[in-house]
Amino acid sequence: MTILASAVIAGAQNVYEYTSETIAQNGTGHPPAANTIFDDQMLLKGYTEKYRDLSLEILLAMIEDDTLTSYRSAAAVRVFKEKFSGEVVSREKIIIEKILLRRLHRTDSPFVEVEIMHTLCQMDRYHYFKSMVPALIQKLDHYNAAVNEVAFDSLNRIVESGSNRNREARIVFNTLRKTFFLSRKRLATVKEPDTKLAGKLKLLRWSIKVLGNQELKKLPTEVINLL
Repeated sequence: MTILASAVIAGAQNVYEYTSETIAQNGTGHPPAANTIFDDQMLLKGYTEKYRDLSLEILLAMIEDDTLTSYRSAAAVRVFKEKFSGEVVSREKIIIEKILLRRLHRTDSPFVEVEIMHTLCQMDRYHYFKSMVPALIQKLDHYNAAVNEVAFDSLNRIVESGSNRNREARIVFNTLRKTFFLSRKRLATVKEPDTKLAGKLKLLRWSIKVLGNQELKKLPTEVINLL
């Protein structure tokens, strides 16, 4: 690790430790009634709003904190993504990408994974699209509806912020095509797509619009019927 990286991380940790104590003392830390709330999206949004005014240094320290709960960690990543991901450049950007990748490899929370994958695509679209977007598409099949919702929102934002490049559309198309072939028996009985399937079909339509209608012949008949 470089001297600059060590300095950034050490400074962030010091600031975070002080601020965490201050937040706990003034009553704006972990919500007292959080253990009675089971709405994942509500918890994630609540922490996101609480962290909205935190500095870059504090957010990075929180992301690095192995003891932070998954909701708080995901919220810290989200706030960083929304406030700072488009501003960091050069050496600082490389350091932060390493911090995010380390957290991605160490977490078992799908919420943290989705937020980091989206953030990395936003920071360096060309470098991370190929690996992160297929992983996000897989999250559309997660058993937790809140994970599906966050993943679909992330994918939508990634697609809408792009320039309809063939390379990106091909990655989305090929990933969905494999998924549909694996589930074609179930698709044959579908009359009205549920939320998960509707999201996949929306992404599929976008990829076909970019690549051309000739791609339709590569899809299972069951999917063409739904389109």
